[in-house]
Amino acid sequence: MERFGFVGLPNAGKSSLYNALAGGGALAAPYAFATTDPNEGVARVPDSRLTLLGEMSNSQKIVSATIQFTDIGGLVEGAAKGEGLGNRFLAGIREVDAIVFVLRAFSDDDVPGPTDPVEHLRIVEVELALADLETTQKQLSKIEKVAKSDKSIGQTLDSLKHASEQLDQGIPIYKSDLISSEREMLSDFFLLTDKPVLAVVNMGEDQVEQTNQILEPVIAELPDQEVIGMCVQLESEAALLTPEEQSEMLEELGLGEGALSRFVRSAYHLLGLRTFFTTGEKESKAWTFRQGSSAPECAGRIHTDFQRGFIRAETIGWQSLLEQGSWLKAREAGLVRSEGKEYKPEDGDVMEFRFNV
Repeated sequence: MERFGFVGLPNAGKSSLYNALAGGGALAAPYAFATTDPNEGVARVPDSRLTLLGEMSNSQKIVSATIQFTDIGGLVEGAAKGEGLGNRFLAGIREVDAIVFVLRAFSDDDVPGPTDPVEHLRIVEVELALADLETTQKQLSKIEKVAKSDKSIGQTLDSLKHASEQLDQGIPIYKSDLISSEREMLSDFFLLTDKPVLAVVNMGEDQVEQTNQILEPVIAELPDQEVIGMCVQLESEAALLTPEEQSEMLEELGLGEGALSRFVRSAYHLLGLRTFFTTGEKESKAWTFRQGSSAPECAGRIHTDFQRGFIRAETIGWQSLLEQGSWLKAREAGLVRSEGKEYKPEDGDVMEFRFNV
């Protein structure tokens, strides 16, 4: 399962965001390093399509797609040199597939620390860039020696030099002018700033109405990444309620479905994750696959036997299926397609696999 790591300064709201997603369990306290060991959790990916399919099939059970997330201890200036949690913090980031920056915008006299989200972002970016700079410089000294006798690694060496130059200026890889082929050359070095990035700006309840104004300077700093504003405190309180109470609370506050659901979906899509469905009386379930996967690979998400003995995938789009009202009616209408091994499933496909082992 793909993992997302919450990264930010102490008291930015990382543990509160974790609790909002996981339903509690992480210590959220107004002092630095309340979190010293990463907390691991799993969040359900909200999907109204799954609910509708379950209702259509009168399913006994509804199973959502999920993502895994890690609440990593707070970063401080000097982390790349061992300050604060230092190497333990950086090691925690290396293990995740994508980074979620949690940036503080709220003011609270009882919670120390800066309240400018752009300042938070710049501190975090510099520390991660410095850690990556150290990595690239160590690798350069090794690869330059090898390149004297092995000309095949010349492109890797050039990409590493380019990355090191950018990092030396405090520019993270995701903001650098490295082209995609250069970044591919760097994949074996597991650079922190070469990971996909999403930002959450944690606002106070009194700031929600100024969300766009608060997000504007952060978006200017991260023009190619998604930036989501939310009051984590409100979202975490709502997460403890029943679904009906939660909807009522968020509607009363004018927050619609809330930012938490949008954040989870954004995190899910950040890594190119998509969903196909299976549906029936026993169960309706959302299955995760990577965009571009083949039909047999998607079948393998259910069971390896499905992939090994794949014959075909009976397929229909979720909306078309709902319009017909049942799988049988959709088949009678000629809307269920028989797809072979070369088919690349699309987000929202409803599938039944035929296999033989």
